[in-house]
Amino acid sequence: MNIKISYNSSIVEADVKEKNVLDVLSPHRIKVNNEKKVLRDALSIPLHEPRLKRFLAGAKNILVILNDNTKPTPTSRILEFLSGYITGDKFRFIVAAGAHRPPTKDDLKLIFGKYYSKFANRIFIHDAKRDEDMIYIGTTKRKTEIYINRLAVEADKLLVVGSVEPHYFAGYTGGRKAIIPGIASYKTIEANHCFALSPDATSLKLEGNPVHEDLVEGLGFFKKEIFSIQVVLNHNKKIYAAEAGNIIDSHELVLEKANDVFVVRASGKADIVVTVTKSPWDINFYQSQQAIENGKRILKNHGILILVSACKRGIGEGYYYEILSSCKTPHEVIEKVNAEPYKLGAHKAKRIAELASRAEFWAVTGLKDDEARKIFIKPYHDIKRAIEDALARKGRNAKISFVLDGAITVPVLQ
Repeated sequence: MNIKISYNSSIVEADVKEKNVLDVLSPHRIKVNNEKKVLRDALSIPLHEPRLKRFLAGAKNILVILNDNTKPTPTSRILEFLSGYITGDKFRFIVAAGAHRPPTKDDLKLIFGKYYSKFANRIFIHDAKRDEDMIYIGTTKRKTEIYINRLAVEADKLLVVGSVEPHYFAGYTGGRKAIIPGIASYKTIEANHCFALSPDATSLKLEGNPVHEDLVEGLGFFKKEIFSIQVVLNHNKKIYAAEAGNIIDSHELVLEKANDVFVVRASGKADIVVTVTKSPWDINFYQSQQAIENGKRILKNHGILILVSACKRGIGEGYYYEILSSCKTPHEVIEKVNAEPYKLGAHKAKRIAELASRAEFWAVTGLKDDEARKIFIKPYHDIKRAIEDALARKGRNAKISFVLDGAITVPVLQ
């Protein structure tokens, strides 16, 4: 069987005997005929809010909150659709970078497309570590102190544009995540993300998920009017579904549409799982975690997980790497995370250590070999060689599953 694997903007073909292939999984193929109609329909029946034009009327200071380049949101296409609404100098734009590395000028050009030059002098990039830019608005029952970028607090109204995909510890991306962590302080993000250590913080789960519930409660302290446009993309990153209006309701109403695309049935657990990270999540190892988490859902104990990710910008945000590389064994990592006060990224370190303690973790990436080995990864630079070696190690009857868009494909067992 010929398997086509995306790597660093190219395709690598791997031939695997059909008897060894258990599953080849990817998002469901759903046809989209007219993106503009999808958006137009969403804006014509907003939820619990006036129409967008009436929402914007009278406001003198409107902040548009947009995703950074670690999300697949087709921001420039949505801005084109909204171009008749966002006219005049009362609009400012903030890139909700959360605690991520700030986007470069080239990144901003990709986010805004042809509108970058038009809006360039009104674009702000959220910096979670600039405490002087943050305003306190409340504390959740889980003791998360909510500090939000003052641009949002001081705006008359907010317009949020986002996309919804499964998220490995928040349940789903989108909606409330534009505010927290999108434009929240580092302190707030860190306090919320500590709940990612909970077993209830997992993909597709909102009820009982402490990360999600803390986010929603934190958002409740924010009293500004928010109009939200939430979209779901199909397998080709075309806008398949959209809802507009209240930030909570518009998010909740597209979740089933997201499941239609991203949740796939797996035949069972495999001896070997190849999980492939496509753009934009292949930007670094930190963002590749989504593909790791989705792949390990269908991996047998003592199996081999092979991550395929270009990691174009290396490791990424570094604290989790410091924890992993400072320990000699995965068990030591887990003990360290459990014993020490939480720091942002520790949840990723623990999850990688948990994987490495029950299975072998191999990876085909752009990382240096010594970088990979320090965090319990067997490094490869040839996808076909990694697959051949894994099959040789697990035996001629080993079963292998491929998750071809691992960051957003969530396998569930039948």
